[in-house]
Amino acid sequence: MIRDNVRRLLDEIPPGVELVAAAKTRSPAEILEAIQAGVRVIGENYVQEAERARAVIGGRAAWHLIGPLQRNKVKRAVALFDLIETVDSRRLATSIDNACAVVGKSMPVLLEVNSGREPQKAGVFPEEAVSLLRELAQMRHVSVVGLMTMGPAIGDPEEARPYFSRTKALFDTIKDMPLEGVKMQMLSMGMSNSYRVAIQEGATVVRVGTAIFGQRRSDPPR
Repeated sequence: MIRDNVRRLLDEIPPGVELVAAAKTRSPAEILEAIQAGVRVIGENYVQEAERARAVIGGRAAWHLIGPLQRNKVKRAVALFDLIETVDSRRLATSIDNACAVVGKSMPVLLEVNSGREPQKAGVFPEEAVSLLRELAQMRHVSVVGLMTMGPAIGDPEEARPYFSRTKALFDTIKDMPLEGVKMQMLSMGMSNSYRVAIQEGATVVRVGTAIFGQRRSDPPR
């Protein structure tokens, strides 16, 4: 099933859009099957899960953190991930910068934007993004390479379109600004129920879990 789902998605997704397999709660065997079918990037929500999976799979794919990062787990995250998609504050970025400095690493990150202004979700409001980007651009070991947003996880995919449209507009505005040290190369938005709409609105990265692996098991302890 996983192999067939991945191949269908890769056939459907247009060139220039990266498929991230959202592997929350998935076993290393399931993740490996997705990689063998053609997935190049694995997205993990939790550091502990990523540690277990990467111990088995290693560098057969790139690893993105697509869930919230607690500052007390930053050192472990820096060692594990190739990109962190969920930076939404100066404090978190500073922790990442400091941890990277210790190991001599530069971490590409995406700025998470709360385009729906939903109080229960992480991310900066669109009007705060540029100010925060100016601060992040001064950090030596953090490199901003794009934006990420979360749309509604369930319901009519069209409900997510305004979120994606606003984020793409912000992405384009920032791209045209002279922000040294900030690059708008990646726009991560869209999940299993909404990736088609996200692509229509300009996503270059989609984070797909259920449409690859099937219905998710209960969340494990963090």
